[in-house]
Amino acid sequence: MLRFMPVGDSMTIGSSGEHTWRYRLWQHLCTAYGGPFTFVGPREALHDKATDSPTSYAYAEPGFPRGHLAGWGEGWAHMTPLIGEAVRETRADVLLVSLGLIDLGFYTNAEQTAENARAFVAEARAANPRIAMVWLPVIHNIRAANDAPFAAQVARFNELLAKTAADLDDAASPILLASVPPTWDIDTDTYDGTHPNASGEHQLASAFAEAMYQGWELGGEYAV
Repeated sequence: MLRFMPVGDSMTIGSSGEHTWRYRLWQHLCTAYGGPFTFVGPREALHDKATDSPTSYAYAEPGFPRGHLAGWGEGWAHMTPLIGEAVRETRADVLLVSLGLIDLGFYTNAEQTAENARAFVAEARAANPRIAMVWLPVIHNIRAANDAPFAAQVARFNELLAKTAADLDDAASPILLASVPPTWDIDTDTYDGTHPNASGEHQLASAFAEAMYQGWELGGEYAV
C-alpha cells in the first residue's frame, strides 16, 4: 500500500467545516490511481478557530483517511524536527509538502528557509532512504499582494526551493517540484486572501496530482 503524508501549514490542516485539499486529492486518487493507498500522519484534526487549537474533527466530508502532519502557523522550521519520527511511525512513502509562507512571514528569510528545507530532506531520508517528496512553492497570497518586500522574499525562496529540489533529487529518493496553479486567484480561490475555499482546495489538490502524474506517471490528470 502506498502511504502519502500531507505536510503543511494552515492551508493543509484546514479548519472546522472544510473539506481540505487533502480530501480533494484523496477523492482524485480513488479514481485515478489503480493501486491501494492511504493518507498517513501523526495528526488527524482540523484547526478550530473558536479555540485557536487543532482540536476539531468537523470535516465537511469525514469519510477519508485524515492522517497528516500539518499545523496552523507551522512551517519548515517547525516540521523539520518532527518529520523523521513521523516518517518512521507511519512508514510514509510520499511526502506532499506545502510549507514556507509561515517561515517567511515570521521566522526566517528566504535563504534560511531553504536551508531548513535541506535539513527536512536529511531528516526524512534518515527515517526512510527511499522516501519520495512533492514540494509546492509558496503560492500568491494577500500579504504578498500588499507587501513588496515580502513578495520579493517569496519569489526568492521559490527560486531557492527549485534549486534545492534539483540539487537533492535522487533516483532512490526523488523530489518533484509542483507548479503553482496557473489560474490561482486570491479573490476567487481563497476566503481571506490566503486560505483556500472549495475552488482553492481543488487547485491545490490538482497541483500535487499533476506533478505526480507528469513526473512519475502516478494517477492521472486531475478533474473536478
